[in-house]
Amino acid sequence: MIRFFLLFTFFMSFSFATDPIPAINLSLAAPSTPQQLVSSLNVLVGLTILFLAPSIVLVMTTFTRFVIVFGFLRQALGTQQVPPTQLMVMLAMILTYFVMEPIGQQSYNEGIKPYIAKEISYDEAFDKATKPFKSFMIRNTREKDLALFVRIRHLENPKNIDAVPLSVVIPAFVISELKTSFEIGFLIFLPFLIIDMVVASILMSMGMMMLPPVMISLPFKILVFVLIDGWNLLIGNLIASVK
Repeated sequence: MIRFFLLFTFFMSFSFATDPIPAINLSLAAPSTPQQLVSSLNVLVGLTILFLAPSIVLVMTTFTRFVIVFGFLRQALGTQQVPPTQLMVMLAMILTYFVMEPIGQQSYNEGIKPYIAKEISYDEAFDKATKPFKSFMIRNTREKDLALFVRIRHLENPKNIDAVPLSVVIPAFVISELKTSFEIGFLIFLPFLIIDMVVASILMSMGMMMLPPVMISLPFKILVFVLIDGWNLLIGNLIASVK
């Protein structure tokens, strides 16, 4: 899974970056000029971001919502390991890239690109680069979850988005995504649960109590899912649920 996250970050960086990739010269010599020190710090920051990329994808994007919903779908269908876990994770990652690309592009243009051009400082670049992600997370976070972490930190009620610390937004966003994904999973389970109950009732009325109902209901659940074009319907509604 970590390899998938790193591959996702690799493609994201190439999509957002339009400048040529700078050459990196690794050496153990101490920097002799301020410019060399700044270059070394930039490399350190880049490696740190690359190391934290899997965590960033999990807690600051819609990946959590997508992968949990796909897991619920597989359980509701009762198809065991079909689709495979790697395929579902990859599909969730592709959809996450599709949803987050405009936000990442805005973050790059407003924060990272001016910093590479030496037009703004570290602090200003960080604020501008994280602001699109913060706005996205707040739009998809319930007010109740946000208020919970504000109370835990004993902070005053924020007057605007800029006043909300990133350390408060991220955990509130994560638990909101978990709640949303479980709500969607519940709605996915309902029609398949009805099919299981109908099949079980028919088998009991026929006296076939030794035959597992799941074995009979599985083909019907797959047939219903295909007839309603389930993947198109599910993915369309998943993306539409993102604000």
